[in-house]
Amino acid sequence: MGATTETRREQANAEALHRLVTAEPVLVDIRPAIEVVPGMTPETILTSGAPMPWERYTGGQRSAVIGGALYEGLAADAADADAKLRDGHIKLGACHDHACVGSLAGIYTASMPVFVVENREHGNVAYCNSFEGPSRKRLNYGVYDEEVRASLEFLQEVAAPVLQAALRRVEGGIPLRPLIRRALNMGDELHSRNAAATLLFTRELVPHLLDVAEELPEQTRRCVSFMADNDYFFLRLSMAYAKATADAARGVEGSTVVTAMAFSCQEFAIRTSGTGDEWFRAPLPQVEAKYFVGHGPQDAEFMGGESIINETVGLGGFAQAAAFPLQDYQGGSPEQMVKANLEMYEITAGEHPQLRIPSLAFRGTPIGIDVARVVETGITPVMDIGVAGKGGGQIGAGVLRAPLACFEQALERLDG
Repeated sequence: MGATTETRREQANAEALHRLVTAEPVLVDIRPAIEVVPGMTPETILTSGAPMPWERYTGGQRSAVIGGALYEGLAADAADADAKLRDGHIKLGACHDHACVGSLAGIYTASMPVFVVENREHGNVAYCNSFEGPSRKRLNYGVYDEEVRASLEFLQEVAAPVLQAALRRVEGGIPLRPLIRRALNMGDELHSRNAAATLLFTRELVPHLLDVAEELPEQTRRCVSFMADNDYFFLRLSMAYAKATADAARGVEGSTVVTAMAFSCQEFAIRTSGTGDEWFRAPLPQVEAKYFVGHGPQDAEFMGGESIINETVGLGGFAQAAAFPLQDYQGGSPEQMVKANLEMYEITAGEHPQLRIPSLAFRGTPIGIDVARVVETGITPVMDIGVAGKGGGQIGAGVLRAPLACFEQALERLDG
């Protein structure tokens, strides 16, 4: 690569990094997906990962899409849903193509409530649906039954109206980066650990929830109980924050900075700033996990996942050294977490000036994954994830490394 080309790439990456670190995502509302998600229709279902034909979806991700169709009343039964997905009467889309980001299977249907997050600095908007609850049986983990339906109805009919009423009492919305900054100082890495962030967010809403309680006392009580009992409530807000941040860095000509990473049941894929909407795909990697009692590696299954958008913007595995309590949840040790975290500085364009890691002397989180540096060093992004089981539901949590092949493909395309 010549000096001029190298200089242009450095300038492009500096611009992409600037957009990442200056993003100002603000939570402004929670609305039904049909009302706000671009391109959403009553017959649309969104799912995680680079888009594929319906025939390629298998296992829990396939079951989750069918469950979404049944929940939305688009099909009479699983066979009917399958037929309608095949003939196009039910339209299947990729979350990232609709400004959304999906946890595990990442199912969005028209009536589901989504958080609306505006990037006040760059003008783009991102959406994420809500955490379903503490049960290991969830639609995004490939399960759909009466218990899951009840959880989804609670979010739609109880939690969303209360949260919407509270948020509309907050002048200017709730800036998310200040909450994330504080949570990093309190033991969260904002992917597999969101305990502090959930508490901080709940505290932010309390005065407004008290006002809402005067009008909706029982609904508010149930909503507050749900938030207080679920440390992962904030995960979906951190994902919307990350999506709003990463999308702002899209479209910088010549930039090798990654703007999205995602799983489907079949593959891992990335996008870069300089290649727009194009996905670069590779086989699924191996997971190092801590399994719940009664489960092991033989029970694990990939069924999609886009919560690694958080790693894309310097959270999750890129802030592991801020969250030593993760040892109890996904294994590892403080030494391993620090080592992995330090490696991420070798493959990123810079450090976040405001989001810092206490155990690393308040060094800024590594941000702006550079495919050129990944290929040059052979160091691939580390990601904290939940592990799904073949029969559906969560069976553990762990760490994995992104496959090198997709970064090599992206760099070849950018160099071409």
